[in-house]
Amino acid sequence: MAIIGAGAAGMMCALTAAQRGRSVLLLDHVAALAEKIRISGGGRCNFTNLNARPENYISANPHFCRSALARFTPQHFIALLDKHGIGYHEKKLGQLFCDDGSEAIIAMLKSECDAAGVRWCMPCEVQEIVRSDAFHVGTSRGKYLAESLVVATGALSIPRTGATPYGYKIAEQFGLTVTKLKPGLVPLSFHPEEWKVWADLAGISVDAVVRSGKQSFRENLLFTHRGLSGPAILQISSYWERGQPLHIDLLPERDASQLLAEQRGSRMLLDNFLAQHFPVRLAGILATQWLENKPLNQYSEKEFAMLAAHLHDWQITPTGTLGYGKAEVTCGGVDTHALSSKTMQANDVPGLYFIGEVVDVTGQLGGYNFQWAWASGYAAGQVA
Repeated sequence: MAIIGAGAAGMMCALTAAQRGRSVLLLDHVAALAEKIRISGGGRCNFTNLNARPENYISANPHFCRSALARFTPQHFIALLDKHGIGYHEKKLGQLFCDDGSEAIIAMLKSECDAAGVRWCMPCEVQEIVRSDAFHVGTSRGKYLAESLVVATGALSIPRTGATPYGYKIAEQFGLTVTKLKPGLVPLSFHPEEWKVWADLAGISVDAVVRSGKQSFRENLLFTHRGLSGPAILQISSYWERGQPLHIDLLPERDASQLLAEQRGSRMLLDNFLAQHFPVRLAGILATQWLENKPLNQYSEKEFAMLAAHLHDWQITPTGTLGYGKAEVTCGGVDTHALSSKTMQANDVPGLYFIGEVVDVTGQLGGYNFQWAWASGYAAGQVA
């Protein structure tokens, strides 16, 4: 069998299939192995999440990921780390990071592949795929014949790691639909004129609840020169659709109306009051953005009510995202209705499999996308 793409999903599939005694050829068009693993988590590799469940994934077919996730869990991957003596730690919210950095994860997967007899072909550009009695794969390093072909090419995010749309082209060649694609886990941008007043806050981070549609996340929100970033924004970006406003609660679990009412007779300036709850620079802008900055005892009840409403439901509409260059993932992909949820095989093309990010299964921030890579790679590796 041949696997196109030597990233997280491709290597997991390769080692799993080779351990079954399959003859496995792993091809990739770049020379550096698993660049996306290497840079993940700031070089620490957030390799899974203890809380991984289907609800943490976005797909047009939301139940598709259940089978694979149930059969290869975070504990299975942790067992692999334990086997190699690799340390790890939980940072927050179930996110597991490697103590020794991403290189340890890459070395572990390569070691498992080598021990199982996987053959490597890197760099090697796939130029043509023809299916007859088997898959005839024409490459820059010769022609290969494979009974099964696994597409683990990744998606469009972070082009500097070698990302290309080639996996989608293979899907379309064999009649599979590719759903709408967009950057996910990505900072959001705003019109420069609209954002001008907020741009000076670049680098300031606050705890907030950010909502788009029915989905919301509570984590840090980061102001940037071009818009908003931070975990809460990256999370919501995968759900946000162009034209939709964001709803931001800057005082989660606190009652702004009550806090203001308690200071009704105070001569304290509004910005000084807000500075008790926000960084000083942010407090200053909030005090002048929605009201005139003056002593608290000079505001009417209506003005207090308006300010409280803004603090709990700041509505602002992004103009777009910072694109695939800054996106951690690509939302959308090969339509899962065309694949078997148990094996990742194309329903109408025996021997053709799609795994990892090329598939229309996108995880939330926090190790979920790697868990999908491991689980989908294992599912295909068990049968291909």
